[in-house]
Amino acid sequence: MQFDKKTLQEAQLIKLYEELLRPRLIEEKMLILLRQGKVSKWFSGIGQEAISVGCALALQKDEKIFTMHRNLGVFTAREMPLVRLFCQWQGKAMGFTKGRDRSFHFGAPEYHIVGMISHLGPQLSLAAGVALGHVLSDKPKVSLAFTGEGGTSQGEFHEALNTAAVWKLPVIFVIENNGYGLSTPTKEQFVCNDLADKGPGYGMKSVTIDGNNILEVYHTISKIAGEIRKNPEPWLVECKTFRMRGHEEASGTKYVPQELMDFWATKDPVQNFENYLTAEGILKEEVKNELIRRIKKEIDEALQKADNEPAILSSEEGEMADVYAPFQQKTEAPGPETEEKRFVDAITDGLDQAMTRHDNLILMGQDIAEYGGVFKVTQGFVEKYGKHRVRNTPLCESAIVGIGLGLSMEGYKAMVEMQFADFVTCGFNQIINNLAKLHYRWGEKADVVIRMPSGGGVAAGPFHSQSNEAWFAHTPGLKVVYPSNAYDAKGLLISAFEDPNPVMYFEHKALYRQNATEVPKGYYNVPIGKAVLTQEGNDVSIITYGLGVHWALELAEKSEHNIEILDLRTLLPLDYEAIVKTVRKTGKVLVLHEDTLTGGLGGEIAAYISEHCFEYLDAPVFRVGGLDSPIPFTKSLEDHIFMPKKRLSDSFDKLMNY
Repeated sequence: MQFDKKTLQEAQLIKLYEELLRPRLIEEKMLILLRQGKVSKWFSGIGQEAISVGCALALQKDEKIFTMHRNLGVFTAREMPLVRLFCQWQGKAMGFTKGRDRSFHFGAPEYHIVGMISHLGPQLSLAAGVALGHVLSDKPKVSLAFTGEGGTSQGEFHEALNTAAVWKLPVIFVIENNGYGLSTPTKEQFVCNDLADKGPGYGMKSVTIDGNNILEVYHTISKIAGEIRKNPEPWLVECKTFRMRGHEEASGTKYVPQELMDFWATKDPVQNFENYLTAEGILKEEVKNELIRRIKKEIDEALQKADNEPAILSSEEGEMADVYAPFQQKTEAPGPETEEKRFVDAITDGLDQAMTRHDNLILMGQDIAEYGGVFKVTQGFVEKYGKHRVRNTPLCESAIVGIGLGLSMEGYKAMVEMQFADFVTCGFNQIINNLAKLHYRWGEKADVVIRMPSGGGVAAGPFHSQSNEAWFAHTPGLKVVYPSNAYDAKGLLISAFEDPNPVMYFEHKALYRQNATEVPKGYYNVPIGKAVLTQEGNDVSIITYGLGVHWALELAEKSEHNIEILDLRTLLPLDYEAIVKTVRKTGKVLVLHEDTLTGGLGGEIAAYISEHCFEYLDAPVFRVGGLDSPIPFTKSLEDHIFMPKKRLSDSFDKLMNY
């Protein structure tokens, strides 16, 4: 192993050695504690320390790093208190996640570190989002994200790198190629000679380096970071290294040929750098021994403090309090001036006023710029706000959601338009496992609104007409909004942008140009989480939302019964107070939605009513929903077979005759 110190002074070289030694000594202690049952799991980075330490020390301390399993050296190089790290691994309150995440699945905003989730790829897009924030703010900063060689097979790798290249973002993607994805060798994962070969395919500069050589890592990352702070563009850096222990300790290494283990043992990053410094007369034996003594003392003292920390205590109230970022909405009442607006125009109006109110709001989506989006919601926005704020994206829903989250970490608000709600499946992981959980895990906000043109009634078939709101209403940490009219559409969209939590904002396509009502011209909001009575009545309650509100109104016009219609407007969190109030009033309830019946939101509402309002019921709770089939294309099949409107009258009559 050849070392080139370049212009580094002796003190800097000793500092590099100390930072390389510290995670090694911590790991050796952790492996003992693991066998003693004092930590529950451990992902070893022994043999890979040079990558983490070299990257962390090469960046400025306020530049964000997105870590993986084996990046302990990033945490220690950023000078995190060891006692907090040990408490994190023991699941104690002094850790970084209040016992909610283990090992390295956490972030620490004060140290500019963003931890991974187990799905491996999503942090690449988050790093790209942070880099976009740097570009928009004209900050000469970079972000850096780690991935393993296994993670390069994931779609997120392609999406993140492609978008970063198209947008020329100052982000460094570092591949820790350690030979195995758990037990699968690299020859079974890719056929290119080097993973850095993928870079030019994206129009991206790339390099392969010795990941066990601390000076090569440090100098390479320092040089790249310095260049792209001045001239933003992404880089792909492949670090060749080896994992000397199991994927996690329980996995072992029996699948690795012994001769391979022996070869890489000779390339140990700590020992080789120590030998180099000793040979150069830079590291004296007494200095080395003193470093080891001092670091071990730090470890022992921090462990003693962590051991003395009490077991974590919480409560249902405490856990629920952290699901959402704190937010107290201030009501802004509408002004007196109104004009009739179609549903789609009200959304455009609300979006326009939100862009004016929040100069840090960035819009992203396929074809939303000059073209104005497939439904023309953002037509004219480029001319008014510029392409830096109204951004066409590549066709990559997952990366764009992740970039939106990265923007939020840089103090921006982000809107992502799904061209159709159906396409959200391609971004599902980012929404469910990053947007929804980030605040609960370690207090980071996710200030992202995802607009979802949803629903049927337009003969668009099974991939452009689905009602998929129930997927997200089942996910703690998200807010799910579903307006039924133009007035609420504008007011709720404005509220969604005021709220620092992730909001799934559903827009029924069939209402875009069919529904029109008087809408205030100025800025106003409608509270998220509050249902509204569309019509008061005494005989029966229909609880519904979206297009279902209009079906209920049509039924009420024809019926001899006095029907109360509760428009939920928000599906998560539900307004249980309003639900209970209408049930107590009428004693008969029908829950209506376009979504398929099985697993639809109506089941949850019916169960809640049965559990909490049973004594007020004069009949079972009836549910009416879409057919339990994919939604068909042919209009006659969609209207008369799939849609619940036809079944509504029959179910209503049965309920009233019960």
